[in-house]
Formats: sequence, C-alpha cells, structure tokens
Amino acid sequence: MHAFSADFRAGLTDLMRWRRDVRHFRTDPVEEALVQECLSTLSLAPSVGLSEPWRIIRVRSAAAREAALENFQIANAQALKGYEGQKAELYAGLKLSGMQEAPEHIAVFCDDSTAKGAGLGAGTMPEMRRYSVVGAVTLMWLHARTQGLGIGWVSVLDPDRLCRDLDAPEGWSLVAYLCLGWPRDVSLTPELETKGWEARAAALHIEER
Repeated sequence: MHAFSADFRAGLTDLMRWRRDVRHFRTDPVEEALVQECLSTLSLAPSVGLSEPWRIIRVRSAAAREAALENFQIANAQALKGYEGQKAELYAGLKLSGMQEAPEHIAVFCDDSTAKGAGLGAGTMPEMRRYSVVGAVTLMWLHARTQGLGIGWVSVLDPDRLCRDLDAPEGWSLVAYLCLGWPRDVSLTPELETKGWEARAAALHIEER
C-alpha cells in the first residue's frame, strides 16, 4: 500500500477546510490548459459499476450563459417568495451565484441511460449514478482549489428548463451547474455562516443499531 506522510495528510485536511463554495469571482480568464486539467480529474472518481456517467457541457456562448443567468434570476425570485420576515430579508441579501462574473460555466450531467457498467449496482439503486457524479465533482473541486481556483455550485435553478436551453441529450439529468474562476477572496468560514443564514453542526450526527 502507498503510504502518505503526516505532512501530506495535514495538507489534505487543510485543502478540505479551504474548499469553499465561491460566489465572488474575479473576471480574469482561466487558461484553457488549466480548465482541461480540472475537468480531467473527473475521470479519477469512482463510479457505480465503473459506469462513469458524468457528462459535461461547457456553457460558453453569450446566448447560453444569458439563458442560464435568466433561469437563476427567475428561480431566485420564486425562492424568495417562500420566506417571510427576517428570513426573507436575509435571503434577499445573499449572493447565491457568481454567474455574472465567473469566466467559466460548467454544467455537469448524469447520463441515466448509459449502458456502461451494465447496470451493476444501479439496477438496485439507480441513484448511485448521480451520487457517482457528485463524487467526481468533489474531486474536481478540490483539485481546482490546489490551483488557487474557486468553484461555486448554483442550485437555485430550474433543471428542466436548463436542459432544454442547453439542448442536453435525452437521458441526461442535471446534477451541478458550476461557476469556475479566480476567487476575489477566500475564507475558512462558509459565507452562509458569516451572513447568519445557518451554522455548521457542532458535532456529527451518528446513531448505532
């Protein structure tokens, strides 16, 4: 077995702590080679049945980016209506996407119709394909952070509309809409915590049977 040094283990823990959901980006472009390097880490992820169900659409045209931004704005306005009082005021002040500033938009899909893997594991738990995609996104996120890049996951979206706007192939389902670029600042504390929206749990919830 390959052994990792104490310094490496400590550095990995620091990397996980410094991985943040970034919403404040600089507009500087990211070199294409670096974008490709980040995307290549998806292939290092485990996947159910070795199905590798992740599929990528880079959202680069002005029309596609505008459609995605409008999608977010409409969904965000709808979400605001679900809150009242102080929570609504707090929600209205949150910056929930870096779509306008981030130089790179990456839509990550799961190909639920893939024949790769021959259904191993997914026959009993089909959601495992999507979980595999999430694991792949996490690897890319950590790698991007090692390069000084930040990623923001935009979840306030209508996924069906986005699939239509991006002309995603039939059988693909949206898992993550990611903004990638150079963060304006970095912090160990999640922004939602600094804004008073929520706090991290003091301890991990574990039960035994």
